[in-house]
Amino acid sequence: MNSVGFKRLAFTSPSWGGRNLRRKFRVRGGRHHFPSPEKSSLRSDFSTSPRGGGDKNVIAALLILLTSLLSFPAAAAPVKILMLGTSLTQGYGLPPGTEIPAVLAAGLKAKGIDAKIINAGVSGDTSAGGLARLDWSLADHPDAAIIELGSNDALRGIAPEVTAKNLGAILAKLKAQKIPTLLLGMMAPRNLGPEYIKAFDPIYPKLAKKYGALLYPFVLDGVAMNAKLNQADDMHPNPQGVKIIVARLLPDVMKLVAQTGKVKPKARS
Repeated sequence: MNSVGFKRLAFTSPSWGGRNLRRKFRVRGGRHHFPSPEKSSLRSDFSTSPRGGGDKNVIAALLILLTSLLSFPAAAAPVKILMLGTSLTQGYGLPPGTEIPAVLAAGLKAKGIDAKIINAGVSGDTSAGGLARLDWSLADHPDAAIIELGSNDALRGIAPEVTAKNLGAILAKLKAQKIPTLLLGMMAPRNLGPEYIKAFDPIYPKLAKKYGALLYPFVLDGVAMNAKLNQADDMHPNPQGVKIIVARLLPDVMKLVAQTGKVKPKARS
C-alpha cells in the first residue's frame, strides 16, 4: 500500500473519532468544554464507534504499512572502486565530469552497476608517490582498486626495477587486504631505447600474474599517438579520447566488479 492510501485509512476514517469526537467538544463563552468522564470517554469514541472498527482498524493500517515497508528490499550501497593513478586518472586538462573515473562510473551505470569511483589521481605522480599515499587512499575502504601508475616513472627515466618494486608493494598490500585489483599497463616511450623498453614493458603482466590481479595491457590503447584524440600536448586524452579508453576498459572493470561479490553485472541480452 502506498503512503497516500495509508493516510486516508488512518487519518480520515470515521473510526478515529470523526464527527463523534467533534460533537463532544462544545464552545461556551469562547472556551472549550470537555465532557465529564461520567458522561463520555474519548476511548469509547475510538473503540466503540458504530461507524468503524476503532483501534482494530488503526492496528490493521499500521500492520499493512509495516508489511509494505518490509516488502521493499533495502537499496544496495554502490560498489566503491579506488582509482589510484596519475594525471590520466585525475583528468588533466579536461572539463569536470569528462575524466576517466567519471565516464567509467557512467558506463557502469548504463550496465546496471551502481559504482562510486574514488578519483585518487595526482598529476605527475610516480609509482613511489602512489605507494606513499596508498594507506591514506584506502581510508574509504574501497571494494576494489584500479592502479594506473608508472607512466611518469618512464618519462623520468626511473629504473624499471624501482618501478616494479613500488608497484609490487602496492599490489601486495591490496592482495593482503583482499581487495580485487585491476592493473592498467603502460608502455615505455620508444625513444628511451630497446634496453629500457625491454625492461619496462614486461613489468605489468609479470606483476599481475604474481599477485593475481586483472590486467589491462595498455591504458592508452587506441588513443596514443592520435592527434584527434589527444590534447595539444599529445600526451593526455581529450574527452573523445577518454570515451574510447573507457569503452575498451569497461569489460575488464566489469570483471573487477564481479570479483567483489557485491554486484553481479547483468547478462547481455
